[in-house]
Amino acid sequence: MLTEGEERRYARQLPLLGIEGQERLKEAGVLIAGAGGLGSVSSYYLAAAGVGHIRIADSDVVDLSNLNRQILHRVPGLRKALSAEEALRSLNPTIEVEGVDVCISESSIDYLLNDIDIIVDAMDSFEARYILNLAALEHALPLVHGAVSGFDGQVTTIIPGRTACLRCVFPKPPPRAAPPVIGATCGIIGSIQAMEAIKMLTGLGEPLASRLLIWDGRCAQMDEIPIERNERCPDCGGRSVSGEAGFRDDSREEP
Repeated sequence: MLTEGEERRYARQLPLLGIEGQERLKEAGVLIAGAGGLGSVSSYYLAAAGVGHIRIADSDVVDLSNLNRQILHRVPGLRKALSAEEALRSLNPTIEVEGVDVCISESSIDYLLNDIDIIVDAMDSFEARYILNLAALEHALPLVHGAVSGFDGQVTTIIPGRTACLRCVFPKPPPRAAPPVIGATCGIIGSIQAMEAIKMLTGLGEPLASRLLIWDGRCAQMDEIPIERNERCPDCGGRSVSGEAGFRDDSREEP
């Protein structure tokens, strides 16, 4: 149940989510994989919205060059996980925040997904993203993918048993690089990721399932590309599609 203070804190969104939707957020656990530009924005809005348990994982240190876009951080030299945890707890002291100073890897991912309901991909490498993708399939957890480069970005929501997985969409990783990026691009894409997570957790609205949203910041235009499951995909091709992990049957009902 929501406390009186929580009802006041979330008063402006309760007409949209309803008491039941807000309680679902309170009970939910979200893994934010990466505390950089996308992770800063998505975790900030999920914390503000009242997601009850946020685990944010990053093994890096805050650098001065991060501060044009990584709005969780203020002080260069701090561990990003600790900096993120402090910022999110300060924003919303009514929720649980766990900063984990660890690299996303095959050995760490199972621990990171303990008591988690949805994964937000805020990574900057496809090697790590493929680890998240496979773990999402194995644990039957939705995965909200986001990526940015310069003025441009992309988002899709992967639902095991229902949609294409990340490797279906990107069979091979693009060349590794550190692309230029403007902070506002992270703000747009990270905000959409947060919205996707909120919709999935509450069962409201229609997620970006089987659609890749493309943002072109230079002309302020959004497009989308339909994406299909590859039956020969090495990650999801041989898996059962009998369930719809993480997708609530009441997703089209009004609050």
